[in-house]
Amino acid sequence: MKEYITELSKYGITACMVIYTISSFAFLLPGKGKRQGIYVFQCVFMFLTQLMCFLNLTMASGDFEYIFLYVFVQIFLLAAVAMVPMIYETVNRLLLNNMCMLLGIGFCIISRLSFKKSVKQYIIALVSLTISLVIPYLLSRIRFLKKLTWVYGAVGFGLLSIVLLLGEMTHGSKITFTLFENITFQPSEFVKIIFIFFLAGALWEKRSFGRVALTALIAGAHVIVLVLSKDLGSALIFFVGYVFVVFAATGNIVYLLLGAAGGSGAAYTAYKLFSHVQTRVLAWQDPWSHLTNESWSVTQSLFAMGSGSWFGMGLLKGNPNSIPYVDQDFIFSCICEELGVIFGICLILITLSCFLNMCKIAVEVKDRFYQLIVYGIGIMYIFQIFLTVGGGMNLIPLTGVTLPFISYGGSSCMTTMIMFFLIQGIYIRMQQEGGKK
Repeated sequence: MKEYITELSKYGITACMVIYTISSFAFLLPGKGKRQGIYVFQCVFMFLTQLMCFLNLTMASGDFEYIFLYVFVQIFLLAAVAMVPMIYETVNRLLLNNMCMLLGIGFCIISRLSFKKSVKQYIIALVSLTISLVIPYLLSRIRFLKKLTWVYGAVGFGLLSIVLLLGEMTHGSKITFTLFENITFQPSEFVKIIFIFFLAGALWEKRSFGRVALTALIAGAHVIVLVLSKDLGSALIFFVGYVFVVFAATGNIVYLLLGAAGGSGAAYTAYKLFSHVQTRVLAWQDPWSHLTNESWSVTQSLFAMGSGSWFGMGLLKGNPNSIPYVDQDFIFSCICEELGVIFGICLILITLSCFLNMCKIAVEVKDRFYQLIVYGIGIMYIFQIFLTVGGGMNLIPLTGVTLPFISYGGSSCMTTMIMFFLIQGIYIRMQQEGGKK
């Protein structure tokens, strides 16, 4: 009987995910009233997906600790989808629901890989939500954010430099810093937010060539420090964020072309300078010729995706732990192996829905400063998704960045949630000031 339930639940999980994904594009529909009903509909299928996933985990493992985690996760998600709209009536429900859906998937997959890590991730998410709830209120009260442009640049550069000098080596890169002996975090994740504020502050009013060049100099300093720290994935995200924010601010395609040329040159230089970049490019070009050495991670990731087929092998029935750093760099492969390729495609579409909704909000924001912040967050978010998923699928060389809200990592989870609530704060402020709805 147990085998029948776990086998059938695979199709139920996929069906719920597909229905939720279709509804996540509700923001494209005209009429606010119609969308409100769909957001309630979304919540139903979000909680159904969680129920079947954790039920599957419990029955497949015979371990009832998953039930306790499930209860706490549902309390967290229910509090988020119910409490946030009570505090902020004009909150963007789609972004809120999608955030909770992605967090719920992350809790489930991380608990499947390591129950201890899932508990840590839960605590971090709880703290992150508590902090993030204050952000829309602060944005509605603080009026001097535009005046701190060069402070943002100096603080961001300073934090990255401290990590370069005093940070700890993690997988060959200086990316982490430890406080009080047991709190380890990745400062570059938080600097992303400061960096976006710097770009918006520098370009919202003045968009001359001189201002763009000065902004490029400071942004380049950020990227160089990240390269020296060998945090090349973050360096790439910062660079792409800069290029597209400049393009959004100026509308000049020449800057976009110059960015593409400069990025290509920088990538070639990194390939020549860093041996681990050469290894990753080699693994990308011909993974099957280096199966047991340079390409081990990538080939195991591809095997996992292929073995999952459309509906997956079922939770706890795959072998994701054969992939190195699966809970961080290759968690998308684990999802495809055990929950199926259809589920993985839906996951990508939900993140795309978030990005398109961010772009829609940015277009509607009248204040240029806040508009560029929304654009910057959206670009960095979707580009990080592309790097993680593309690296795991061998579409591009592996960069070693996490999948926001899904992968294990406290800094990534907290930073992404703060980014989402920054957009919520800007959206709420836009509604209050009589912007478009």
